[in-house]
Amino acid sequence: MFRNQDTIRATAILLTVTTTIMLTGCPAAGPMNPDNDTPPEIPPLTTFTIDFDDFPGEDTTMLAQTDDQQQPVPEGNWTRAALNVGIWSIILTVVLVVPVAAFAESFNHEPVAQDDGTWLWSYSVTIDGVLHTANLTAGTSANSIEWTMLITKDGEFTNFEWFNGSHNLVGSEGTWTVFRSPTDPTPFLRIDWTRSLTDETRDIRFTNIVPDGPENGGFIFHAIRNDPLDAQYDIFNQGENNLTAIEWNRENRDGRIMDPGAFGDENFRCWDEDLQNADCEE
Repeated sequence: MFRNQDTIRATAILLTVTTTIMLTGCPAAGPMNPDNDTPPEIPPLTTFTIDFDDFPGEDTTMLAQTDDQQQPVPEGNWTRAALNVGIWSIILTVVLVVPVAAFAESFNHEPVAQDDGTWLWSYSVTIDGVLHTANLTAGTSANSIEWTMLITKDGEFTNFEWFNGSHNLVGSEGTWTVFRSPTDPTPFLRIDWTRSLTDETRDIRFTNIVPDGPENGGFIFHAIRNDPLDAQYDIFNQGENNLTAIEWNRENRDGRIMDPGAFGDENFRCWDEDLQNADCEE
C-alpha cells in the first residue's frame, strides 16, 4: 500500500477520472493481431484501471477518509470490506490520474503510421484543468505488441515516459509498467491483466514495485468471473503481511470478507443484499 496521500484532492480527482472513463468507454474485446497496414487495437481501459464503482454501496471513499483521519469507522463486515476498497480507490486515483486520463482520451483519436513501422496517436487532453500533450506509440513484433506513452506538460516537463507495456497478439493478456512522476521517474506500479475474448471475465493486479520500498510487493487484485459471487478483490498489505479476500455478487450486492488482520482468523464474514451482517452459507 502507499502512504501519505492527499485524500481531499484524491476525492476530487476520483470524480474527474470516473467521469472521463464513463464518457470514453472501452472498445469491445476482440483480436488485436494487425497486419502491416492496420494499426493495432488499443487495449481496453479495463486493462489499466479498476472500476471501484462496481463495489456495492456508495461510501467507500468517505470511509477511507474517515480512517485516514483516525475517526471512528462503523463496525460491520461490508464496512470492513468497503474500507479496504476505498483506501485503494483513493491511492490509485492519485497515482494514475494523469496516465489514466491520457490513456482514456486515446480512444477518441486515429493513429498515424510512422516511417519506422510503428503507429502514433498524438493528441491534447485536459487533466485536472491543465492541458497536456500525449503521444501513444505502438509497435508490433513477432509475438507481442509494445506500447509507450509519452506525456508533455508545457513549462514543466516534456515527453515523460509515464508508462509502457506489452501484450500478446490476440490481446488476451499483458502488462503495464507505470512510473511515479516526472520529478521522480522511478518504477512505481506493475499492472498484470488478462481478459476473455468471448465474455466479460477478466482480472487485473496492481503491484507496488517501488525499488527498496517498504511496501514493495503489496498489491490489489480484481477479477470478474463466472461464479455466484462474480466479483473479487484480493488486497495484500506487505507491511502487515496481511491478505484480505473480498467477494460479492454484483447484482444482488451480497458478499463476504476474510481479513486475518482485522478479525484474527481466516474465516469469512458475510453481508446480505442490504449490506448488513449475515450468516455465511456453507
